Amino acid sequence: MSAKEYDLKPVSRITTGAIGPQGQRVFYIQARKDEEIITLIVEKQQVQSLAIGLEQFLADLDKRFPDLSNAEAVYIEDEMELEKPIDPVFRVGHMRLGYDDENDLLVLVAREIQADDNDPEAADVARFWCTRSQLRSMCAWGLEVASRGRPICGNCGQPIDPEGHFCPKRNGHKH
Repeated sequence: MSAKEYDLKPVSRITTGAIGPQGQRVFYIQARKDEEIITLIVEKQQVQSLAIGLEQFLADLDKRFPDLSNAEAVYIEDEMELEKPIDPVFRVGHMRLGYDDENDLLVLVAREIQADDNDPEAADVARFWCTRSQLRSMCAWGLEVASRGRPICGNCGQPIDPEGHFCPKRNGHKH
């Protein structure tokens, strides 16, 4: 089966979100260009890592292109919600960032997760071309969504389930 490529250049909207109860949420990245909507499944850690990586990437861009305008993270919560129907095209294995200095656009490249025995060239790929502000806003929103999960145990750093928490640092005693 040949790989599919999705290329939204430029996006009119990009967001992230999560659906489901705490501890069982599924995270998504969703982009729109005109009538085309592409939704991808991601892990919570991927959303968090993307936000950190974007800040580092933007800092590098500022050094390379000192005349770039500031990219603000401005969003309205209601406008960042995922659009329905939620119909993901694939689960993301790897993401990377690029920059088109001629058009001042960032590109978020997401590659489908593949089983070890599959040909990496057969993986589907999505490219979302965004302004620096669009992607920074999406990442800021993604961190907000990720923070709405289960509280973290102060002893072991693991999430606390609603039914309680088996903490190895408390010799197995529940919270």
